Amino acid sequence: MSQLLCEQVVGRGLRRASYSDFTEDGRLVEEVAKVFGVPFEVIPFKENKGQTPPQPKRHHVHAIPEKAIFEIRFPRVEGYHQAIRNRVMVDWKTVPTLRLDPHKIPNEVEMKAALPTNRGRPSLIGPGKIESVDLNPFRSGKRLQELAFDLARDVTRGYVAQPTCQAPAHVLFSQIVRIVQQYLQEKVEPVPPAKVLDVFLSPYYGWVIEVLVAHAIRPDVTQGEVPEVPRYETSRGPGSTGEVDFWTSRDVREVVKSHLNYVVADTKQWEQAAAYHIDRHAAVEAFAKNAGLGFAIPYLHNGQIHDYVPDFIIRLRTEPACYLILETKGYDPLEEVKRAAAARWVAAVNADETYGPWQYAIAKKVSDIPQILDTFVVRLKR
Repeated sequence: MSQLLCEQVVGRGLRRASYSDFTEDGRLVEEVAKVFGVPFEVIPFKENKGQTPPQPKRHHVHAIPEKAIFEIRFPRVEGYHQAIRNRVMVDWKTVPTLRLDPHKIPNEVEMKAALPTNRGRPSLIGPGKIESVDLNPFRSGKRLQELAFDLARDVTRGYVAQPTCQAPAHVLFSQIVRIVQQYLQEKVEPVPPAKVLDVFLSPYYGWVIEVLVAHAIRPDVTQGEVPEVPRYETSRGPGSTGEVDFWTSRDVREVVKSHLNYVVADTKQWEQAAAYHIDRHAAVEAFAKNAGLGFAIPYLHNGQIHDYVPDFIIRLRTEPACYLILETKGYDPLEEVKRAAAARWVAAVNADETYGPWQYAIAKKVSDIPQILDTFVVRLKR
């Protein structure tokens, strides 16, 4: 005869029904759970006497069977396979830079005698001299060559420990140490008063190893090495636009060259205009907005695996059919990391040759999209 519901029943009512409906300010729309038949007199609660806001109009996004000629299939890549025997290389155009920014990770602090306030916190107010502590004493005992050798040692150990790596440690180390030296010289950007030697410290040291392993070092196919190939998901097969089926309250637009009935827009104008240019371009055979599609590019950042979700997949009118991954983006602090991840994905999938040729491009302005499409078509015809 208890007046309280068990926590499982209440929790079921408090679960959200939709995670795809957002307000104009980017927040999830309000959902209300109503519990009937139980007088909650034991637990006081604040009643909302205002009117329930009107529910936004929802759109059913799905594939249209009659437009199956516009179907797009794509591989689901969860990782990569390397089998290095002797030689490695780096495509420096795609390697992201490392910015040593003291405004984000300070390299200097001011300290005073440990005189806590009445709240128990250290304070700079009180007797004693303020001491400035920086990294100069640490830097004076380090050399750039030592940093390069330490990084090359740790990277080499990681590769040699892999069961697919057949290269001896001394053969790899001599190549990787040169790669590390060039990376420190060309790709590390210290913002004063930071210096390149700060890479000795965490988290910079781990970030450099992460960039070299995940985005830089590859088997040198020009020297007879086997190219890096993708590791596909084993629990699911290839993705397809035919699997898309969801509801959304976001803005949608009808298009012609898509297997789906709508293109879902995450912005107010940007992606609608991009879809318009793609749909009308003569070089486009089919395309799909990557909303509910499940297409993602894995990348490593700050020690964790993330999914990069580009905006569009386009099938170009070429022979054989080529696919273009198109990103429409303004400023993104991780742009270089995502671009490097996309370049690695494209190179591995193209080396496998199972899903045809793929390309990747970023459009900083909507007006750049027609030119990007024209450029890729001309390049492929050559």
